[in-house]
Amino acid sequence: MPAFVLLAWVSANACGQEAPAQIDRGLKGDAVCTRCHDETEAKPVLSIYKTPHGVKADERTPGCQSCHGPSEAHVKNPKGSSTRPPVDVDYGPRTTAHAQAETCLKCHAGGQRAHWAGSEHERRDVPCTACHLIHAAHDRVMNSITQQETCFACHKTQRAQTHRISTHPLAAGEMACSDCHNPHGSAGPVLMVKNSVNETCYTCHAERRGPFLWSHQPVDEDCTTCHTPHGSNNTALLKARTPWLCQECHTADHSGPINSGANLPGGNATTVNGTLPLANQNPRSQTNARNCLSCHAMIHGSNHPAGARFSR
Repeated sequence: MPAFVLLAWVSANACGQEAPAQIDRGLKGDAVCTRCHDETEAKPVLSIYKTPHGVKADERTPGCQSCHGPSEAHVKNPKGSSTRPPVDVDYGPRTTAHAQAETCLKCHAGGQRAHWAGSEHERRDVPCTACHLIHAAHDRVMNSITQQETCFACHKTQRAQTHRISTHPLAAGEMACSDCHNPHGSAGPVLMVKNSVNETCYTCHAERRGPFLWSHQPVDEDCTTCHTPHGSNNTALLKARTPWLCQECHTADHSGPINSGANLPGGNATTVNGTLPLANQNPRSQTNARNCLSCHAMIHGSNHPAGARFSR
């Protein structure tokens, strides 16, 4: 017997306690469980051997006891009751979300789970099994097509938004929620995969990053000032249609005296360059003036020498 094992056995018995049960992560250790929990189970159990958790050639692979504990009372049923005592960790309502996470993080600590402690899901007691199917051959949350079904089980507002006319291609499976959000925690806001909303958006929309000679301030601050990322009934995921979206900040760009000498209410919305009321213009000019982007096409930033007009 190796010296460190002998020392542990002596220490345990010196206190009048039994030595802790050794966990066998091999097939022999699993057989203690699978002799009862076989293919007759209502929920698939043996399909775990079709997942990374069942690759016994990998020394990192856990066994049944690694996740559920030795569960000696459950195995031996010393009282001979018709219903066996539960396993040490059952990943159901009996085991808290914190206890479940502790078990999983024994192997899955660090990496994308580095910010789990204190994260939104951790503080709301969301257990690992609320999203992950451990024994299933195909974990739905690990597939970009089915992942959204898991997220939308709780995030119903975002589900509705993705069915609007302008949205990201979630339904087509061309992207997943985890492309923008890290459900295990993040250093950025709202579980963003990057440290800010803009950094996250720039991972796909790099052409909006700049730097530009003339930079639009709200673009630099937060993309969600103008865009709603989960879906909108306006083009380009805009929170409102132009010119109303622009006029939330630009309240006097086109104000000033008009030919008639009278200022109309909300002059910036009814005049162009402070000279002509829209009512006196021909229909084509009137239509163009109602869409700021007809003139200010480079709204994310411009290198045009004329100045900060974002016109080209």
